[in-house]
Amino acid sequence: VPWSRACLRRIAAVSSHQRQNMMRAASLCCLFLGLAAAKLETKRSPRTKLAPRAAAKRGGGASSLWADYQSALDTKPLLTKACTSLVGFGLSDAMTQILIEKIDFNAMRLVKMASFGFLIHGTTGHYFYQFLDSVMSGATPLFVAAKVAIDQTLWAPVFMVMFFSYMMIFEGTPELIVDKIKQDVFTAVKGSWMTWIPAHTINFAFVPPSQRLLYINSIQIFFNMFMSVIGNKKTE
Repeated sequence: VPWSRACLRRIAAVSSHQRQNMMRAASLCCLFLGLAAAKLETKRSPRTKLAPRAAAKRGGGASSLWADYQSALDTKPLLTKACTSLVGFGLSDAMTQILIEKIDFNAMRLVKMASFGFLIHGTTGHYFYQFLDSVMSGATPLFVAAKVAIDQTLWAPVFMVMFFSYMMIFEGTPELIVDKIKQDVFTAVKGSWMTWIPAHTINFAFVPPSQRLLYINSIQIFFNMFMSVIGNKKTE
């Protein structure tokens, strides 16, 4: 698909220094929301829940931020993951508009993408990966391969249908949902296979279950540039 290849070439054209800065900014933004959620939750939660993190907090800086994010995952996992996805999708769309498409900034489009991250991606991801880990606990080669296969053959198509449906509903054109799915779902799923088969092999083999959404959103910063372009492409 020529336009999707052109999009990927533009992403690749961004210098390695710029990509590193983007990733640092993405990680800091994701952790900042975790910090905010943790601070709110600390006021309600018993001190004993936060005690295991106390040693890390004494160091201050990044270690304190990470400890607060972990505390938020412990006390408010769904909200924390939803906020993490909000930042991931919002940041990706902002970078897409500014660095790739170089268009007049569309704030409503940013809200559309960020709200999808908060309402759909973070919440469904929380329950889906929790389910996978509950039925296939551990990181044996067989379980890792099975989880990747389920994620990319079953979940990826369902997720793309949810994504395109949300885009059309947000824009007030639900009548175009079927046409949008027919037009772009295979391209989106194929892009998912290219990105997430290797990424999820690492995910299911090495990443702790509570941090899967943070890992996914860190990688998805760049994959979402592709999703932002395809999701906002006009339906023919």
